[in-house]
Amino acid sequence: MASVAPSAVYSVTPWEISFLDPLRQSRNALIILNQPFSFPLLRRLWYSSAWHACADGGANRLHDLLKDHDGKDIRHLYTPDLIKGDLDSLRVDVQLYYASRGVRIVRDEDQYATDLMKCIASLVDDEKAERHVEQHTIVILGGLSGRLDQTVHTLSLLHKLRRSRQRVFVITDDSVAWLLDAGEHRIAVDHTAFGPTCGLLPLGVDSTVLTTTGLKWNLTDQISSFDGLISTSNHLLPEEPVVTVKTTKPLWWTMELRPLA
Repeated sequence: MASVAPSAVYSVTPWEISFLDPLRQSRNALIILNQPFSFPLLRRLWYSSAWHACADGGANRLHDLLKDHDGKDIRHLYTPDLIKGDLDSLRVDVQLYYASRGVRIVRDEDQYATDLMKCIASLVDDEKAERHVEQHTIVILGGLSGRLDQTVHTLSLLHKLRRSRQRVFVITDDSVAWLLDAGEHRIAVDHTAFGPTCGLLPLGVDSTVLTTTGLKWNLTDQISSFDGLISTSNHLLPEEPVVTVKTTKPLWWTMELRPLA
């Protein structure tokens, strides 16, 4: 009689979105990209982060949002630790202002790395210099809108980073997303911040097999692929504080972000 292969056994990875709570500052690293964002989102992410960087033109976005906020100049309250990239987008007036504030501004003309990749490389170098064992949780502000090629780059980069970084999130005013590696995941959902729409996207893989709980339309051993079913526009259930996802291949998880006050 033929033997039956044992089913795969995965550890369960817990997830929570604590970086939206400015009162819970932890080991977060915020990287601001050159895309629009609101002040309420910036404020929450900034004060829950211990390290702040702007990828090239992201400094223009930060500067312009704060120079005249409700009639006040509050740029001095949000001074980044680093501005890095090839600096082809950084305006001269913005560079001069942040230089006067003592911000580290690094020109890196490596054409085989994007400005986002360059900022992450600096974070890794800082972690090594500080001899910290625990990695920062990386929070990327932007990266899911604008030019399609840049969005795909963000998705591809996080797919690769899963091998070396434990926690990397991408957030905009519309949604938050991150990569779930193969295995089982337990996602704590704050329904005051998220919902109702969510999605499970098999990007970068041929297909995956999904089993979920806590969703309006749960999946049980369902094959998901671009040639078949993709669970977009699924819904979180307001009575369920936790969503579980079991996936056989890396999977993008995304949740709708409610407007922030």
